[in-house]
Amino acid sequence: MSLNSFRRRRAMPFLLALICSACTVGPDYRGAPDIAAESLKSGTFVRTPQQGVDVSHAPAKWWLALNDPKLNDLVDAALSSNPDVKIAQAKLRQARSQLRGQEANGMPKASASAAALRMRSPDLGSFAASNAGGSDQGTATSSGRGPLDFYTAGFDASWELDLFGGTRRAVEAASDEADAVKADLADTQVSLAAEVASTYVGLRDQQRRLALGRSTAEYQQQMLTLTEQRRARGTAADVDVERLTTQVDTTRATLVPLQVQITDSLDQLALLTGRAPGALDAQLGEAAPLPDLPASVAIGEPSAMLQQRPDIRAAERRLASSNAQIGEHVADYFPKVTLLGDIGFTASDPGHLLRKQNFSWLGVPYLQWNVLDFGRTAASVDTAKASRDEAEARYEKTVLAALKDANSALARYGYQREHLVRLEEVNASSERAAILVRQRYKAGVSTLIDLLDAQRTQFAAQQDVVAAQGELLKDFVSLQKSLGLGWQQGDDANQLAAAH
Repeated sequence: MSLNSFRRRRAMPFLLALICSACTVGPDYRGAPDIAAESLKSGTFVRTPQQGVDVSHAPAKWWLALNDPKLNDLVDAALSSNPDVKIAQAKLRQARSQLRGQEANGMPKASASAAALRMRSPDLGSFAASNAGGSDQGTATSSGRGPLDFYTAGFDASWELDLFGGTRRAVEAASDEADAVKADLADTQVSLAAEVASTYVGLRDQQRRLALGRSTAEYQQQMLTLTEQRRARGTAADVDVERLTTQVDTTRATLVPLQVQITDSLDQLALLTGRAPGALDAQLGEAAPLPDLPASVAIGEPSAMLQQRPDIRAAERRLASSNAQIGEHVADYFPKVTLLGDIGFTASDPGHLLRKQNFSWLGVPYLQWNVLDFGRTAASVDTAKASRDEAEARYEKTVLAALKDANSALARYGYQREHLVRLEEVNASSERAAILVRQRYKAGVSTLIDLLDAQRTQFAAQQDVVAAQGELLKDFVSLQKSLGLGWQQGDDANQLAAAH
């Protein structure tokens, strides 16, 4: 046999391994199923209001449209310092580390070892002499009574050939899971930005209603003082004073719950931005107007919403990961081949350790095949398939829930705009009525009861308008959240770098 022929025969197992490495068992991922495709054909949401929205591209940083610098600062602080964001960032680092670990499983493993041994035992003199290369340099005597010195150093290596793609499927599953965790981080950002904005709007709404209540209470106190003066002159009755006193006390009683709500909102904003309670009192304690609501809200198309919502992206990536795990378990049906190798030197004298005659090597292809496992592999494959089916059902549920959220948010936003218009008309009418009754009361035409009733109606109408303005802004925030806005693909790397 020629040398070239021998080399070709030696290379055949390795060529076979390379050919088999292209084989990857298990189902290939074909993408997520089309869910609610019929509802996307029109290109618009079912519950789109006729006014106040347009289908232009929705901006990611939607809170900038509210033109409130303090709100912008709060959202930025929350996205960088909120504990939930840090937790999501840590989970993403874990998932990426696990991916690197799976990738490393497909690479060879090597280790180095060295040992030095000194022992005394009968009948080891000949062994010491032979390892000394037949010279008289060994430390053991021919009688076997002297101590034996033994030195060894070498390298061990092993490599499991991924013949049927089990390792590649595991890497694929880990990569898809890392992408899903990344989408979880984005979903945390979406929810956090919406919660900060909603809490901030609630704070400003509460502060406005508190200021309105105090102003109304001061006016009512002035009326009470004037009525007490009229009673002293005999032109007003005691019952008039008592009625005004009751109205002043009732108005002031409504202020206490608002003060409690303001404190809660300040502490909630501190928590959302990663701070202790009271940290934002000086910055946000003073009343300020509500943010400016844009005249028209960009909502985009339903197909764009489904692509940008992080929870849908996470569900789709977990579906892909569960599909890859099927192939990972199917590979257990087939044999596994591991290449084992060892090279080293052994001698009884460290000075002779690297001599040619003390060199040894070993190469072993190791085959392992579980030909009889009583259905364990089949059970693992069936479990993986059931997990894939569960992930597909969860994806379908997530898509349908997203469409429901967006359409419901659009409906609420449209109805709340109409509701605010009606309340503003009621408020204007009650204000005109209060002015007329006040003039008639001063002229002695109307009674105090008429005046008090007009004031109560006006105060309630003003409170309703302020509350409705706040609710409309909260509905705007909910709409942005339902569209999956509030996270940025480009910011992910910077946030991860800051988290390290």
